[in-house]
Amino acid sequence: MYIQELSLVNFKNFEHAEFKFSASLNCFIGNNGAGKTNLMDAIYYLSFCKSFLNSVDAQNIRFDQEFFMIQGKYSRLDSDETIYCGLKRNQKKIFRRNQKEYKKLSEHIGLIPLIIVTPSDTNLISGGSEDRRRFIDSVISQYDAIYLDNLIRYNRALLQRNNLLKQFAGRNNFQLETLEVWDDQLVKYGKQIHDSRVSFVEKLQPVFQKYYELISGGKETVGLKLHSELTENDFEQLLKQSVSKDRMLQYTTTGIHKDDFEFELADYPIKKFGSQGQKKTYLVALKLAQFDFMKEISGLMPVLLLDDIFDKLDKGRVEQIVKLVADDHFGQIFITDTNREHLDQMIAGLETESRIFTISDGAVID
Repeated sequence: MYIQELSLVNFKNFEHAEFKFSASLNCFIGNNGAGKTNLMDAIYYLSFCKSFLNSVDAQNIRFDQEFFMIQGKYSRLDSDETIYCGLKRNQKKIFRRNQKEYKKLSEHIGLIPLIIVTPSDTNLISGGSEDRRRFIDSVISQYDAIYLDNLIRYNRALLQRNNLLKQFAGRNNFQLETLEVWDDQLVKYGKQIHDSRVSFVEKLQPVFQKYYELISGGKETVGLKLHSELTENDFEQLLKQSVSKDRMLQYTTTGIHKDDFEFELADYPIKKFGSQGQKKTYLVALKLAQFDFMKEISGLMPVLLLDDIFDKLDKGRVEQIVKLVADDHFGQIFITDTNREHLDQMIAGLETESRIFTISDGAVID
């Protein structure tokens, strides 16, 4: 599976642009701020129905314009697919597959599997538990529609329960029976989500270890551990035990929305003990392991976006990453860089088709 063509109108700093891509390696070259990452974001949009940079859709419309449009033509399972995303200010976002509009955007997730590696991924290590949960959820949701549906239903029930707790406090009138209606929903979907997360971490670990060793050339062990109250406790009992605390704080204090994932290197938290190079290697290895996992589960080759990832990595690790992703094992790859000479050196000698696009101020200049 790969994207053949991309069309943009009024998307971020692009007034209008059209691209025809290689099915293998594609490179965007240009200075910082030229629009390279915006192109990556447009491709991401067509997989996830949203930006990875800005969650407010209207802010992705080009300045002083009234709409944006992104359209991609894909080769998928030996047939062509056209994916369209359009937004007018103060109107609902439109998402279509082959001219047919989706009723629910969640129906599209997983159709065009995609993995992106960006400088902001360091938040997975340095940020809070919410960043790590969001990452794990996005991975599993791409290949497991039931998981995504469970997650949507769990979050909906969580919102309702939290609203009730606030209402009870405001009215000084607590009704346990009403609260337990939402407890049942949390338990039903929360247990399934927990089981899926446990299974994912167990299956990902050996693949993750393999890629870290290939990139680093070392034998350090890497780890990804799930920390969840549900691992050793019954969720229903946890909710009952936390009622008094929840009433006082006016929100739900226990559940899978409190899960965290610990990133380890040689059995120590990489957040505290890893170098910048080790952390970046860790994240790239994690994303490549994600690629393998999704490829095996979905039967589709995900699109791989590598956005400005080579900073803080030594030459050996950079060369090893490029060799890895240019192998036949991977499919279509997009890379951004600011240095043409640097890029030419990286891809020299690779036996793979490639296209290089020079980007300047929201336009392709060659």
